Amino acid sequence: MRTALVIGTGLIGTSAALALTQRGVTVHLSDHDPEQARTATALGAGTDEAPEGPVDLAIVAAPPALVADVLANAMARGAARGYIDVASVKGGPRRELEARGLDLSSYIGTHPMSGREKSGPLAATGDLFEGRPWVLTPTRDTDTEVLNLALELISHCRAVPVVMDADAHDRAVALVSHMPHLVSSMVAARLEHAEEAAVRLCGQGIRDVTRIAASDPRMWIDILSANPGPVADLLTDVAADLEETVRALRALQSSDEDKRLEGGTGIASVLRRGNAGQVRVPGKHGSAPRAYETVAVLIDDQPGQLARIFADAGVAGVNIEDVRIEHATGQQAGLVQLMVEPKAAAVLTAALQDRGWAIRQ
Repeated sequence: MRTALVIGTGLIGTSAALALTQRGVTVHLSDHDPEQARTATALGAGTDEAPEGPVDLAIVAAPPALVADVLANAMARGAARGYIDVASVKGGPRRELEARGLDLSSYIGTHPMSGREKSGPLAATGDLFEGRPWVLTPTRDTDTEVLNLALELISHCRAVPVVMDADAHDRAVALVSHMPHLVSSMVAARLEHAEEAAVRLCGQGIRDVTRIAASDPRMWIDILSANPGPVADLLTDVAADLEETVRALRALQSSDEDKRLEGGTGIASVLRRGNAGQVRVPGKHGSAPRAYETVAVLIDDQPGQLARIFADAGVAGVNIEDVRIEHATGQQAGLVQLMVEPKAAAVLTAALQDRGWAIRQ
């Protein structure tokens, strides 16, 4: 691939353009908002000048509801040898294109499973997709050439290609992305009118649950409007679980010992099912989840603290597998949780203590 056209310079489009530009591909940028395309250009994602002729690959980074229109327009003017879209829903746009009677041999639907709470070109990074799954939904009509171009794009972005049926993809993202986003928003909505004294007690748990609720509602309306059925089916199941959980909690309030026992059994069931589901979430680099031990280090909120901890861990020969930071409420301090292999926990703890770090046991 030598040339590409990115149509839509939001987070995903600009991030893909940055990755391609960094790999030496000449990238042309287009957007219905010229100012957004100019911003992406200023970031080094490519040029907002139109290509002189067909490019190798056109990447449509538009909302699901607009994908068919944008693709049809690009195909009609012969913008590229191959066409892909990166929308988060695949079945609907494909059927809409088929209904228009277009030759779709030069098109393949794709979806990079990566993103951020922020949107727009200023949130883009060239490494956004690194190590993340990138779904491809080819059909029997898909030309080998366009499949290879899509795989080359994914390679340049250092993502991991995953081939799926379009409708199976839509059911999967409803489960792992769309439904969780709505649940996160529902939890966060409880905080809107909560007393300030209660909100000040927020810890890492509520931050984890509500993090994705910070995303742009307009973007999510577009996404959910393109995949409402599978999401509604999943929320129906969640609603049934909620009803059972509410009944169990009410039973725990009862003065009847048998009812309290029944309530405890109901709560234990949902918690155990949660445990069983959580362990299926892929671990580091998409591998099977592994159990790490946590070394908790108290730090001041000052520049260079994290760099010092990582440097000291490196001197000790310990690899940090993951890290989390919990900020203290009302204090310029925090707790850094370093996840390491179990056999390395004691080594890291001793090394950090020797270097003056306060370890929370």
